[in-house]
Amino acid sequence: MRIGIDARRLHDFGIGTYIRNLLRQLARIDHQSEFVVLCRPMDRDALSSLGENFRLIPEHAKTYSVAEQITVPLALRREGVELFHAPHYVLPPLVQCRSVVTIHDCLHLMFPQYLPNRLARFYARASIALASRRATRILTVSESSKRDLLRFVDVPADKIDVIHNAYDERFGLEPREEDVVRVRERYQLQEAFVLYAGNVKPHKNLERLIEAFDLVRRSGLDHLKLVLIGDEISKYTSLRRAVHRHQLHKYVRFLGYLPEETLAVMYRLAGVFVFPSLYEGFGLPPLEAMASGTPVVVSNVSSLPEVVDDAALLVEPRDPQSIADGIRRVLCDQALRSDLRAKGLVRASQFSWERSVRRIREIYGLAAA
Repeated sequence: MRIGIDARRLHDFGIGTYIRNLLRQLARIDHQSEFVVLCRPMDRDALSSLGENFRLIPEHAKTYSVAEQITVPLALRREGVELFHAPHYVLPPLVQCRSVVTIHDCLHLMFPQYLPNRLARFYARASIALASRRATRILTVSESSKRDLLRFVDVPADKIDVIHNAYDERFGLEPREEDVVRVRERYQLQEAFVLYAGNVKPHKNLERLIEAFDLVRRSGLDHLKLVLIGDEISKYTSLRRAVHRHQLHKYVRFLGYLPEETLAVMYRLAGVFVFPSLYEGFGLPPLEAMASGTPVVVSNVSSLPEVVDDAALLVEPRDPQSIADGIRRVLCDQALRSDLRAKGLVRASQFSWERSVRRIREIYGLAAA
């Protein structure tokens, strides 16, 4: 079978992690199928080690563009693709072969105010509805996301398969001492710090995290730092304003995107990982932090309780005091820290990219039949 996969979002935070691990595991478990990988020209070298049964096809059209509605179907037809996997919610109408689409969440349907304009809102609604109807099978990453999707899209429940994400295996490995020293020195992390990693978008609730951090420091932990790792920080000047409003410019650091090997060390150096998101389809960073042995404070909404189970401290994300209390409890209660660390390692071990991708590969077979 010749399977096409859209890998243009290879370096995104959530979807990029999904694509990278999908390709890695398919390269390990399936040497018989032919894979046609649509990728950005600059990513061909990074994907060249996948294997001889992977053909890398440069695709210049941007995601969420008009151009991709034409160029992606043409590429699939030209390459003789029999089954196409769209790893996000855009499935161009001109795609003629059978298809699997992964819809990670319903963020744009539940929080349309976070999209830039009416056109973007229409595009998101139409794309999710069209992809759901036209795809042979739909994948999503949590039971919570499946319930959300069924609220908005009229498709049979048995058309949707829930296949959990997992953490990249490097987060479960103890980093080399020299790497720890290098990261600590490069980013000047000599004191205790609170860590956030993920996209920097409004629903991630980072303004309330900054307010909560101020409350924690005012309660006596004034040595503490807050480190925010994520892309597109420059687009959200409101975060900078929040830092200055609370006079925290000496204590809050924005580091932007970091490679996985550096992020893995960051998790282990952090005193606590905090993820106060208002909505998640899955929420990979808390799982990565738990796999790293870092105690986690996380929102009590959407898919997050499903992912962390009893291995993290749940807080009310719209209440900065609740977030602050969670951070303070974890930092000040050694017994709680040890309990969360032990439970987090056990919980993280229950997720596996190999198992998940084997199931995805089974879905490919069912969809192509």
